[in-house]
Amino acid sequence: MTPVHQLKPLAEKPSLRTKLMRHVLVPLAIVWLIGTLLSAGIANYFAQKAFDRSLLDDAYAVAGHVRLNDAWPPQLKVDLSSTEIASLLFDQSESMFFAVYRENGSLMAGHAGLKGPADWVPGLSAIEFGDLHFQGQPMRSVVLHQLKPSPFTIVVAQTNRSRTHLLEQLLGYSILPQLLLLVLIAIWLRSAIARDLQPLVDLELAVELRDAADLEPMVVSSNTQDVDKLNAAINALLARIQDGLNAQREFSGNVAHELRTPLAGIRALAEYGLQSDQPQAWREQLERIQDSSKRASHLADQLLALALADESDLTLRRESVRLDLLVTNAIVEASARARGMNVDLGAEGVEQAVTIMGNAALISGILNNLIDNAMRYGKPSQVPAEVTVRLSAVENRIELTVIDNGPGLTPEECEQLLARGTQGIAGQAMRQGAGFGLSIVTRYAHLLGATFWLQNVPHQQGLEAHVVFVNLRPTATLGTLNTERA
Repeated sequence: MTPVHQLKPLAEKPSLRTKLMRHVLVPLAIVWLIGTLLSAGIANYFAQKAFDRSLLDDAYAVAGHVRLNDAWPPQLKVDLSSTEIASLLFDQSESMFFAVYRENGSLMAGHAGLKGPADWVPGLSAIEFGDLHFQGQPMRSVVLHQLKPSPFTIVVAQTNRSRTHLLEQLLGYSILPQLLLLVLIAIWLRSAIARDLQPLVDLELAVELRDAADLEPMVVSSNTQDVDKLNAAINALLARIQDGLNAQREFSGNVAHELRTPLAGIRALAEYGLQSDQPQAWREQLERIQDSSKRASHLADQLLALALADESDLTLRRESVRLDLLVTNAIVEASARARGMNVDLGAEGVEQAVTIMGNAALISGILNNLIDNAMRYGKPSQVPAEVTVRLSAVENRIELTVIDNGPGLTPEECEQLLARGTQGIAGQAMRQGAGFGLSIVTRYAHLLGATFWLQNVPHQQGLEAHVVFVNLRPTATLGTLNTERA
């Protein structure tokens, strides 16, 4: 858990809307910038190719007018007047310059000082493009090396104003609409994100305005599954809190209601004893008070067990449990009390190891309550009382059965006995106010994923309490269990 002093202050944290805008717009702006740079580079490349082709056409046009004169030996000359050359190289927006050089490097015609690359090898025709400065201006140039009618070189250069202006226009017409589009997308995203996050704002406001005692489900309209899931999770949390409060209120009510009668009885016994001056009467009342306090203590233990069961949904941990050992321990612990109650208590099927996935505390609670109920209320009238705890395996199930030889119950009485707060007396009369043992068993069995029911012993007198465990994997030792009574 993060220490409180390390938590970032709320005011320093960006809102979800800001983070979403940032996560969307920043990559979008980067992609736009990269796309713009690529577009500018591609446009510059193809514009330069077009201008270079125009320069090369001018160079070929000048080269077409270079001829040999009639002198001997023949000399190269440019068969164009200055006016014709100006007309041939005319450009409305750019300044044009040219120079024609003989093989020996002497200027034949044109502007002196306008030279091409110095790495030309005589005897090879070539075309070379490049950038240069001439008369203080940046220019684009082409150098054309020709071999016929005699080797010569033509250099044509042109200023870059048109090309630069064209690129500026191209970038302007492409960047400005894209930038405007980016702004419009940002505005739309802000509105859309605000609209989609409005259910979260409504949910936050509903939680802030909700009274602490109001645990009713929250209803918030949403347009996404995520908000629905969050709303469902909050409602589930409210439901669990409501269940916990209900369990606490029920536990408090049970304690107040169930302990009122034994405490009132103890108080009445004490008052009666104090009114007598006979030591024998005092002793009798003290013995009755002792019995009543034992019953009150037993009832308090059962109420606490029910409270534990109501809270075990969140804390239950399953582990490998030796069911045969738990049965043996329960029999040993209850044996002294069974002898005092003249009950023959024994077990069957505990000779082999029986391992299941469960919770030892809950299973012990099931055993103790079933044995206690069987010894208390499963007493026959004509024969000695017997209580047997039996373990048996059927396919992938382990069945725990507690059997008495008492008078048994009708099916309706079995259902009523499983209700919280109902106590059976010798399988005949029932009343409210005590006997939480079977409801504890029902709750524990539910937590363990087991099945619990009551039924009469077939073809003879008595009652059977069955608990069937089916969650036997990954560890379970099954087989044919010896059902001989121990």
